[in-house]
Amino acid sequence: MSAITKRYDFVLFFDVQDGNPNGDPDAGNLPRVDAETGMGLVTDVCLKRKVRNYVQIVKESKKPFDIFVKEKAVLNVLIDQAHEQKNVKEKEKGEKTEAARQWMCSQYYDIRAFGAVMSTGKNAGQVRGPIQLTFARSVDPIVSLEHSITRMAVATEAEAEKQSGDNRTMGRKFTVPYGLYRTHGFVSAHLAAQTGFSEDDLILFWESLQKMFDHDHSAARGLMSPRALIIFEHGTALGTANAATLFERVTFKRVTDGPARKFADYQILLDGQLVKELPKIVKVS
Repeated sequence: MSAITKRYDFVLFFDVQDGNPNGDPDAGNLPRVDAETGMGLVTDVCLKRKVRNYVQIVKESKKPFDIFVKEKAVLNVLIDQAHEQKNVKEKEKGEKTEAARQWMCSQYYDIRAFGAVMSTGKNAGQVRGPIQLTFARSVDPIVSLEHSITRMAVATEAEAEKQSGDNRTMGRKFTVPYGLYRTHGFVSAHLAAQTGFSEDDLILFWESLQKMFDHDHSAARGLMSPRALIIFEHGTALGTANAATLFERVTFKRVTDGPARKFADYQILLDGQLVKELPKIVKVS
């Protein structure tokens, strides 16, 4: 299928309740936060991971929807496989890298979508993906809570002996009582032409943004849900409006006093009107 021919910009709102949406390993796995404003943060890498996981589940890792960056993958082995393909082997030495790059794009969804650095191993070059995401930022400051938890068991006999059979392990868990997060994204038709990112790929991406949290539940993450997806569809590859101007059309409103603890405490607005559809597609002419 041919690559997409239109530019897209989008806004995604999602929330978390009694969970840690994206722990920071350099801060003891505390929820990420902007130290100056208190706003919660979720990295673009975290969101892309959830998209990858959803595609891997739905497409069962079958080509051309396999995932390059996945759990326990050895990337150089996958890159080397590209050079073992007949159409790559037959190329002249200077053309092999480009041929391998094209083969990798044709087989792996996340390379077509997000790009990849594949210049290690036998070298399949680098790919700049058509889809780019910003960090997600909470619309209001978040509160990070620390909870003491107890496991009624220990890991070793030495620990059991030390506790005289009491056998308890203490731990910590961090949660955000409630946070509504907003992230922005961009889909470039020009970069899609270079990776072969197609209409079917794009449909799968929109689907993943709406369903990725349903397959990512864990005790640590609490309840996470997509709440609004506003897609600005341009009529051309270059687009007809500045992305920042389009994003300014999307706002939120607090409708209750006191700390927010549920999505009903907010409204998502497009041009001042309540957004009820998921996704909401806006044609930009």
